[in-house]
Amino acid sequence: MKWIYLAFGIALYLKMLVFPNLAIEAADLAIAETIVAESGVPNAVSGIILRNRLYDTGFEVMVFTLAIMGVRFLLSDEETTPNVKQFTDSPSIMLARLGATIAALISIELAIRGHLSPGGGFAAGVAGGTAIGLVAITSSSKWMDEIYQRWNAAILEKISVLIFFVLAALSLIGLELPHGELGTLFSGGWITVLNILVAIKVALGSWAAILLFIRHRGLL
Repeated sequence: MKWIYLAFGIALYLKMLVFPNLAIEAADLAIAETIVAESGVPNAVSGIILRNRLYDTGFEVMVFTLAIMGVRFLLSDEETTPNVKQFTDSPSIMLARLGATIAALISIELAIRGHLSPGGGFAAGVAGGTAIGLVAITSSSKWMDEIYQRWNAAILEKISVLIFFVLAALSLIGLELPHGELGTLFSGGWITVLNILVAIKVALGSWAAILLFIRHRGLL
């Protein structure tokens, strides 16, 4: 069987060397410029993710939601652990909380300006989840759970998902906000709002998973 794989690999390599590339030069098509013009945002990647390939992004949000639901389901029948491993020395606590502050600021920047520069909702959510994780390993798990309940984070997570899919549906059927002036904060139609919603969803979902792992496993 390995000889078949080897022959197939050699044939594919020869095909790439011998046959000409039939793809049209990217410079002639100016694909990136076209996406920027159509989406109204300088970050062509955001234009692709939240406009041209919005179906894919919607299913990615759905997959992340199912992953958090899976964590809840798998850990629901496990007993809580009384011992939680956390940093106790002052230097580690100070560095972790400093890192959490920086990560939180980066998360906000990536969420509200992800359509203007490298960044976006998923990157912002990961940065926000990192900030929450750094706080969790230096703080009382009971306090973290109280904050989660007080701010109704679980409800906010579900609301952000619902609003995301409503706005995505409006965008897919052609109902868009005005693009505004290219390069400004309030531009790109729904793209800015969708970035913020994805960031909220990913950050709050990460928070829920972190709390569950701490509660049932005693560590992240």
